[in-house]
Amino acid sequence: MPNIRRPRQGSMQFYPRVRASRIYPRLNHQIGAEPLSEFAGYKAGMTHLTFNDNRPNSMTKGEEVAIPVTVIECPPLKVVGVRAYKGEKRKDYLAENLSKELARKIQLPKKKHNIDEIKDFDFLRFIVHTQPYLTTIGKKKPELFEVGIGGKTEEQLGKAKELFGKEIIINNVFSEGAQLDVHSITKGKGYQGPTKRFGIALRSHKSEKGTRGPGSLGGWRGQGHVMYRVAHAGQMGFHKRTELNKWLVRIGNDPKKINPKGGFLHYGIVKNHYMLVAGSVGGPAKRLIIFTKAQRPNKKMPKEAPQIQYVSLESKQ
Repeated sequence: MPNIRRPRQGSMQFYPRVRASRIYPRLNHQIGAEPLSEFAGYKAGMTHLTFNDNRPNSMTKGEEVAIPVTVIECPPLKVVGVRAYKGEKRKDYLAENLSKELARKIQLPKKKHNIDEIKDFDFLRFIVHTQPYLTTIGKKKPELFEVGIGGKTEEQLGKAKELFGKEIIINNVFSEGAQLDVHSITKGKGYQGPTKRFGIALRSHKSEKGTRGPGSLGGWRGQGHVMYRVAHAGQMGFHKRTELNKWLVRIGNDPKKINPKGGFLHYGIVKNHYMLVAGSVGGPAKRLIIFTKAQRPNKKMPKEAPQIQYVSLESKQ
């Protein structure tokens, strides 16, 4: 039998396959009744742990099982302002205690107003920035993005005045055992051919032309027209992707419990709050990942956090 690769399932579902506009994802959706449901952290690496399986429909329910987890370091987010939306118009209200060093590193809105002037609006969103200088990744420029505020307009205004100019920590947003939607920019792999990019089968060694290209350009190509569904070479990776219903198994503030010997490969050691998410997360180490509460949670998953028995601290070198 020839060495033929089977096409990956769902390989045609993402279009356009172009590079993301920036290195961390952009979110535009509105959140529900909860005050805060978004946070961000830096991907440190992966490890594995064992826990007593509390998934109700699992074949290993009640037994001690092992799963891979992704470690996300979550330094506090600093609220630098509030953005009010009224229809298509928006108005920015920035805190007065911003340092000159921060204003030099990130581009803040030029027009700023006093938060006490907020009156007529449809909804509010926080303007927050990360604090990468609290980590060991060597990054100096913080990321600036918006975080939604849930609830009615009066509740949004109260929450905005409460946290204006202050910090948000991971415990204020998520709890252990919750389900998350993970938004990330995947690893960039550059310009790749159709076999690697779409997983098409290799052609016979007797083919007249190359073996790693599509066997046909489709039935309607005589007019110089080729359908977009035909697998061609192009950009692979560095795309914005969303994974639904990831399981948050732990939130911690003691890095000694998860730092492996020698630190995480290509990252270093974790120094701040962290979260352990079951399974893999898109993107390389040091990339910013944004989490939101699950919009369509899996009802078969337990709402309680698992009882963790062991976390591997062996060297990843």
